[in-house]
Amino acid sequence: MAEPIRALCDELIKAVNVMMEAESSQTYRLEALKFIEEFKEKSPFCVECGLQLAEKSQTAVVRHFGLQILEHVVKFKWNDMAPQEKLQLKNCTMGLLSGGTHPILQEECHVKDALSRIVVEMIKREWPQHWPDMLKEMEALTAMGYQRLLCFGLCFFFFFFSPGTFSYSALPNIICQIKLPFFSLQAKAHWRVGVATLNTLAGYIDWVALVYITNDNCHLLEILCLLLSEPELQLEAAECLLIAISRKGKLEERKPFMVLFDEVAMNYILSAAQSAGGAALCNQSSGGIVERRYTFLKRLCQVLCALGSQICSLVGSDFEVQVPLNLDKYMEALFAFTTHPSQLLRSSTQMTWGNLFRHDILSKDTVVGQMAIKYLRAARISLVKTGFPSKNDCPGCEFSRVDFDSDEDFNCSFNSFRAQQGEAVRLACKIVPFEAFQIAREWVQYQICTPIDTGNTTSKTEKGLCSALSLTAVQWDAMTFFTESVLGQLFKILEKEKIPIDEGMELLQMVVNYETRDPLILSCVLTIISTLFPFVTHQPHFLPQVLFKIFPSITFELVEECKAPRTRAVKNLRRHACSSIIRICRDYSDFMLPCFDMMYEHVKKLFSSELLLTQMEKCALMEALILISNQFKDYNKQKAFLKELMAPVTAQWLSEEMKSVLLDPATFLAYVGADQVISDADTEDQMGINRSRISFCVNTILGVVKRARWPANPEEAKAGGFVVSTISDGAPIYRNPCAEPLQALLPNLFALIRTQNNLFLPENINRLSKTFTRVYEIMDVEKNFALGIPQPLLDAYDSSAYRNIAERMQGFFSSLYDNCYHMLGNAGPCMQQDFYAIEGLAEQIVGSAFTHLDSVPDHRLRPLRWHELIKNE
Repeated sequence: MAEPIRALCDELIKAVNVMMEAESSQTYRLEALKFIEEFKEKSPFCVECGLQLAEKSQTAVVRHFGLQILEHVVKFKWNDMAPQEKLQLKNCTMGLLSGGTHPILQEECHVKDALSRIVVEMIKREWPQHWPDMLKEMEALTAMGYQRLLCFGLCFFFFFFSPGTFSYSALPNIICQIKLPFFSLQAKAHWRVGVATLNTLAGYIDWVALVYITNDNCHLLEILCLLLSEPELQLEAAECLLIAISRKGKLEERKPFMVLFDEVAMNYILSAAQSAGGAALCNQSSGGIVERRYTFLKRLCQVLCALGSQICSLVGSDFEVQVPLNLDKYMEALFAFTTHPSQLLRSSTQMTWGNLFRHDILSKDTVVGQMAIKYLRAARISLVKTGFPSKNDCPGCEFSRVDFDSDEDFNCSFNSFRAQQGEAVRLACKIVPFEAFQIAREWVQYQICTPIDTGNTTSKTEKGLCSALSLTAVQWDAMTFFTESVLGQLFKILEKEKIPIDEGMELLQMVVNYETRDPLILSCVLTIISTLFPFVTHQPHFLPQVLFKIFPSITFELVEECKAPRTRAVKNLRRHACSSIIRICRDYSDFMLPCFDMMYEHVKKLFSSELLLTQMEKCALMEALILISNQFKDYNKQKAFLKELMAPVTAQWLSEEMKSVLLDPATFLAYVGADQVISDADTEDQMGINRSRISFCVNTILGVVKRARWPANPEEAKAGGFVVSTISDGAPIYRNPCAEPLQALLPNLFALIRTQNNLFLPENINRLSKTFTRVYEIMDVEKNFALGIPQPLLDAYDSSAYRNIAERMQGFFSSLYDNCYHMLGNAGPCMQQDFYAIEGLAEQIVGSAFTHLDSVPDHRLRPLRWHELIKNE
């Protein structure tokens, strides 16, 4: 018998070698595979050959194949074997465990894996009914200190177990076996055993009942906390902790997790959090990051965040969980990650801070208040956008190269992080409002007093100016965001008499006096002024200075009388200035009323020059004036002002030329230049002025419809002549002073909407020149938004805002279509009964907005906000 088995084993070894050798042909490999598979399925000598091939004298590849044969026998032939054959195979396998393998540091991993699988398959089939002493036998094997492979194998046995193979009642004994190797971790072999043990434990913690994890006052979790100080085991220990603490379940079952806030456990967690950063930062040989240590940091950060979620759920619940005594140490550990150079780690903590600062009980604790101040001071650093993977200007760049694929990926992540931190800053401000204001005040003062440093990323268009990624620009940007977040809360939560008016006005005076010609910095200055504007309401005499600071930015130019296209930064600054004026006039219209005449005269002067303002900027200033005029509280006065303001637009909109353009699609296309072939993209846009006229008219009418209103106070409205009658329950019926001027403009609006729908008919699409065949398609920026493609990096603000003529034409059609429907949708709420009383209104809507809808592209149908029309009827 021995000789045939030896010969068969030789054939199997040859077949395995043929399959593994790179020089073997495909034909030989297929023949060898066929031989092996037939042997496994049909040979009666599988056990004998498998055991012989698994001997230590064989190569690792052959031994692995022998163990695979034995696993195949257990999995597919076990039920056909006699009890004596099963016992013999089990004893032989246990013999391989005790003496059939090389020492743990020499044995190949795949051999240990294969051996473990055999035992697992036998346990699944025999334990506990036919193998009641299995755990004792395993324990005896693990006690054999000279052969640590046995412990290693044991861990793999349980790792490969499926949850349905045994009773929960056995778990305490199993966990006891797994914890055995934790207390002797000096030698490298012991470390391998420890790693395998922890990996096995992680497989159990994910699904066993919480009572087994929290058994013995969470002794298991305390051991895991202790292992956080062991460099070779801390990663696996952290992963086990993370799985355990992240478990969901009933609150009473999770209450024992609070033991991790005890002195010993929290000291280990705090020590690991504060000391691991430096170890993870650099590799002495390569100069890069030690990946394993950095992964440990990520896991430990997740542990702290999960622990924060547990404490926020438990404290204040019905289970009498008090604020833990070591909450300060927990927050110090979390704070270590908040101030870490890694952008990913900083971001991971923000939601936890928000939960702590938002918590009804924890937010009132003195320790949390003290940490809120530290958090706000740390935000002065973390909010500064640095750490791009393509750069080397800060320690965070090294981590970013590990975590992000590109600068765009980093930029997208940072924007999300900033939004989360902004929320946490606002919540911290509620806890310590005066300290938050002082921190913001100091930061603003510091930036104003610090000279501008463009660094290595200066503007490409103007020397001496910042790009969006210049050091000063990113610091101003961060400071502005922080100040806006703090002061936005300050005025909401403080009583009027407690607002630091003197300090606020002193700061505002400092900002107003600050002078710069850098558009990026000046844009930040405008935001700070808008943020500090509530202080002006307490000292109205300062209002003109604020307005005189804002208005020059509306007409800002880097080079006066320059015909070159404006940079994106300049264009955004001018738009920002217009938005600031609108925002102030919207939120403080009654306060702005005394300055109305001064503003109106100034706006008239700006309008007198065709080159000073774009049409959009003119519309913005008109909106600001309309918002203030709402405070006239005199129907006739406001109506007269609106007529005067709209007179140029009314004349142009109702001209015979404009009527002919708006009524006929062919004339319209010719008027805007969409039927012309442009061979040179840089050719001057001759028809641009015509498109501008149409846009100006539409945007002005839209601005009036959106902004003109009657007084909110019924008594003031009645006294001012805005009430025309009442309904049956006594509620007043108002009239809008803009209704009469607007009614005359609506027929041309319906004509324009009808013409725009007709543009999508085949005969009109054919009228487009080859230059503009794609102008009706969805805008690229909308495509990118829908697809989640990040916008270009902010240094694009340094580039020219110039677009070629096809892009400008596409933008014109897109915005015009949207604005027409926005105007129509707002007409009902604005004009009230004067709109719905228009003769033949339904027919006009059906004959314009609803015409040829089957030809209109889907993306054009979004602005059809018919619910606004219907709800007001």
